[in-house]
Amino acid sequence: MRILVTGGAGFIGSHLVDFLLGKGYFVVVIDNLSLGKIENIEHNFGNPYFSFHKFDVLDYEKLIDLFKKYSFDVIFHLSANSDIAKSHEDPDIDLKNTFLSTYYILKAMKDSDVKNLVFASTSAIYGEAKGKIREDFGPLFPLSHYGASKLASEAFISSFAENYGFKAWIIRFPNVVGVRATHGVIFDFINKLRENPDELVILGDGTQNKPYLYVTDLIEAMVFIWEHTNDKINYFNVGVGTRTTVKKIAEIVCEEMGLKPEIKFTGGDRGWIGDVPEFDYSLDKIHRLGWFAKMTSDEAVRKAVRAILGKEK
Repeated sequence: MRILVTGGAGFIGSHLVDFLLGKGYFVVVIDNLSLGKIENIEHNFGNPYFSFHKFDVLDYEKLIDLFKKYSFDVIFHLSANSDIAKSHEDPDIDLKNTFLSTYYILKAMKDSDVKNLVFASTSAIYGEAKGKIREDFGPLFPLSHYGASKLASEAFISSFAENYGFKAWIIRFPNVVGVRATHGVIFDFINKLRENPDELVILGDGTQNKPYLYVTDLIEAMVFIWEHTNDKINYFNVGVGTRTTVKKIAEIVCEEMGLKPEIKFTGGDRGWIGDVPEFDYSLDKIHRLGWFAKMTSDEAVRKAVRAILGKEK
């Protein structure tokens, strides 16, 4: 089976590539390396079942040539802007890198007669929803350009599935943490403390409370859903049943770094415009399917901190 992974040199994508190769699939990666890094995938360069191509999925001529060359069986589409705060300054980032990247993949699938798509979506599509958020929650009003672009992408996936006989797996996941991360609260805290070990400034009031999922748990869930469901559109929340506050993350980072800095809060209930300060997934659907996260939210945070610090893999 031939699989394309877009964004395959990125944080999540590179872990997915490793997992798929480990299962014996032939994996092709597209990445423009804007967030992805060669060092995330270079250990696979000698593998005859692996091929890497550096270009942007918005370059349709190159994209369609690759589709025709490999005759893919399934696309895992992870290519997107994943820095929500960054797109506040420039909404074009999410229009192009999150929504249009999805549209171009769908168009290439149509033009090449590829029928299967696994899409990395997000909890950000739900906006500031209250209570346990089920997959059928609505109406949906995202707060960030990222969430809006992912929601628009889901809508186009639905229309392409209906119009052209596609089958889709839509995976909505929360904050994902682990080694190879390029941004996020853990990454930021560690970098701030490396620059100034005596002070840590925390955006908001520290009470922001969300589930954090370790990257290997996410990858296993994505592939599990793809392998165990067969509807025209399969859509699942993927996450962990516990949550961690930003203040608790700061405590874990400081403890693992052996530091006792002065903690300062910028105030307010959220870190930036578009940030959702609190949410809680319903995981009933994926649990009924038979998948459960191996780590709690706190455990995932601590393992991610230790991995980024080089204490463990």
